Amino acid sequence: MERVWWKEAVIYQVYVRSFMDSNGDGVGDIPGLISRLDYLKELGIDVIWLNPVYKSPNDDNGYDISDYRDIMDEFGTMADWEKLLAECHHRGIKIIMDLVVNHSSDEHSWFLESRKSKESPYRDYYIWRPGREENGVRRPPNNWESLFSGSAWEYDERCGEYYLHLFSRKQPDLNWDSPRLREEIFEMMAWWLDKGIDGFRMDAVHLMQKPAGFPDAAGKPTHRDGYVYDEKLYSHNPGLHRIFHEMNTRVLSKYDCMTVAEMNMTTPEMASDYVAPEREELNMIFHFEICSLPRYTKERKRIRTLNSIQDRWYRATWGKGWNSQFFNNHDLPRQVSVWGDDDRFRVESAKLLGTYLHTMPGSPYIYQGEEIGMTNYPFKSMGEINDVALKNQWAKCAAEGESEEHFLKRNLKWTRENGRTPMQWDATENGGFTSGSPWLKVNPNYKEINVQAARRDENSVFHYYKRLISLRKSHPVMVYGDYRLLTPRSRKIVAYTRNLEGTSLLVMLNFSGTPLSVRLPRSLRKTQGSLLLSNYGEENSPVKTRLRPWEAAVFMLVKN
Repeated sequence: MERVWWKEAVIYQVYVRSFMDSNGDGVGDIPGLISRLDYLKELGIDVIWLNPVYKSPNDDNGYDISDYRDIMDEFGTMADWEKLLAECHHRGIKIIMDLVVNHSSDEHSWFLESRKSKESPYRDYYIWRPGREENGVRRPPNNWESLFSGSAWEYDERCGEYYLHLFSRKQPDLNWDSPRLREEIFEMMAWWLDKGIDGFRMDAVHLMQKPAGFPDAAGKPTHRDGYVYDEKLYSHNPGLHRIFHEMNTRVLSKYDCMTVAEMNMTTPEMASDYVAPEREELNMIFHFEICSLPRYTKERKRIRTLNSIQDRWYRATWGKGWNSQFFNNHDLPRQVSVWGDDDRFRVESAKLLGTYLHTMPGSPYIYQGEEIGMTNYPFKSMGEINDVALKNQWAKCAAEGESEEHFLKRNLKWTRENGRTPMQWDATENGGFTSGSPWLKVNPNYKEINVQAARRDENSVFHYYKRLISLRKSHPVMVYGDYRLLTPRSRKIVAYTRNLEGTSLLVMLNFSGTPLSVRLPRSLRKTQGSLLLSNYGEENSPVKTRLRPWEAAVFMLVKN
């Protein structure tokens, strides 16, 4: 297997708006991030994935971009960004930018020109279609529902046509069938790479190629308005591989950079085509099979299904491409509140989840606050919610008679707002995030869960993550070793081995609050080894099979 820097990297995701505020306006910014770079260096990360910092009216917190070559006023200036890049590189930390090119903002100059007339030279940068009539009533071109609720089409009075927006109406979809649009985007990507960035995380790229003919979606409407949600119809359409290959040939292959693409609705077999080196497309993707498990799978089946998913992805991609590992990000709730126990065993379960992600095949992604065990926020009402997607969904459900209490019960644990609450730096007001009023409330548990307290406590989640990252750098088997699942049918235990050139690791994890024994295969029952890492302390222990609640144990095995 080819060894390259991005396979060995530990990536840390920074949601700038919620990371650190430097000027007291309640919004995190680039100077604030710069002030915390030494903290990230101490943690040991190699790459920062920067959520969008481009110019934006912020309908969707920066994922609606109005200028791809400028910086959002709230976040700072281009000079601030250039200082950030220089300071990161000085510390040996690389930066990848969020590439959001399925759609732009409706305030982008391309779209403003596009909507001026049907003859505009920018008209084909977006997807415009005439509507249709039903019983004398004007209707959108098809029945698609957007990912943010309501029709995926917005009528424009000036032009008398509809434009497509698979997300918010202020996020019109770009038309990747336009050669001029592709040229603009490729030039923009090269512009950022020439400035010195180290790659891209690509947003919602599975949606970039639309289905031919824009057919109606089959199935039942989600709400009474009659629109049908079918992300599968919008995703992975013929022509997508051509886009990535052209992007790679024209831009990416000319730089020593990494790419990771957000791709929902992806199977392992599909993924292997996107990331196979000989196809010259992408390095790795984010899939969401694991992240959707807690919400849609009964608890007694969750770990067995997790094992099955990871095994399938390993078999499909190992030796053919590369995988990514994550449990949470800016679109997901906090991992310890979903996968762990955020009450009695918060510290132990947070460490266990970190152990899992850093010892599985693929690149580990840390989401800010994960390394101190931050938890979901105890939201009480929709009035506390900023997220446009959840607010749109609530408006529809409220109009159809659902109570706020019932809606919150269904959705609050899973809202992406949980992952967006400000970083908890210390026990001072607002967790040390801002001297002003934060744009989103700080979790009230910040006095107990914060960076300052974690750094002082040698047994904290933070120090455990430092140890994990250090071990990954010093033991190539954690990166390049093969993987063998030992517990495919277990409901609570995950155990596996990693093997590389005579070095073997045994990882055992108890995903429960009850002491349990691990049933190892006969070939491993008398294996000798020593404890490399445990979330219950660095004990000098031989291989054992009895695990305490939420215990994670990593053993270096000795060949008999």
